[in-house]
Amino acid sequence: MIATIVNVILILIGSTIGLAVGGHLPERLSKTITAGLALCVAMIGIINAVQTADILCVILCITAGGLLGEWLNIEKHMDRAGEKLKHILMVRFGSQRNMGRFTEGFVAATLLFCVGSMAVMGSLEAGINQNYSILISKGVIDGVSAITFAATMGIGVFFSVIPLLIYQGGITLLAGAVAPYLSDAAVVEMSAVGGVMLLGLAVNMLNLRQERIRVGNMLPALFLPLLYLPLAQWFGQWLG
Repeated sequence: MIATIVNVILILIGSTIGLAVGGHLPERLSKTITAGLALCVAMIGIINAVQTADILCVILCITAGGLLGEWLNIEKHMDRAGEKLKHILMVRFGSQRNMGRFTEGFVAATLLFCVGSMAVMGSLEAGINQNYSILISKGVIDGVSAITFAATMGIGVFFSVIPLLIYQGGITLLAGAVAPYLSDAAVVEMSAVGGVMLLGLAVNMLNLRQERIRVGNMLPALFLPLLYLPLAQWFGQWLG
């Protein structure tokens, strides 16, 4: 858990800096930075997505995960959580400063910080081998990203550490139990699926669609390679 806590602290520091800077950014500059961030998110997504060794895995996992996520309506629950946090803060502190894009910032930052191979592999390494280098490196990257995200999207980015702590911390604590199911191939395909999701997030940030892509509803897809790969192997052996 130590490395995840360091990751959380670095995000909180970055978000605090971003909030302090963001209040002084002209709207035109804020829009330019947001667009630049979206392009960077797209780049990260492409880098992760092209690593796949099984494009059918990515297609099927995104499709099945999206169907499951739509049925569970995950993004609606994420939005509700963001709105509830926003309401609590407004009641508690009586201020609407930096609240305008609270939910958007909360959801976008949560997806960015939680999706990717560094979160999974770093948590496993921390839990099994007490090797914190991957998560600390990720924390530095997340902290820098949090500065620009918080500057343009507000305080919602600050509170994205809550799901991050649960997600990464949970994998770390359960590392011994989940490690046998997380082969190198599974991590690669999970990262590739996450890359596609990040591309969807970038499209939303750039407002390229009239109706935003419900990326949050694709979250189950991230874990479906754990099911797909052994089934595909078994099916291949059965055919062979």
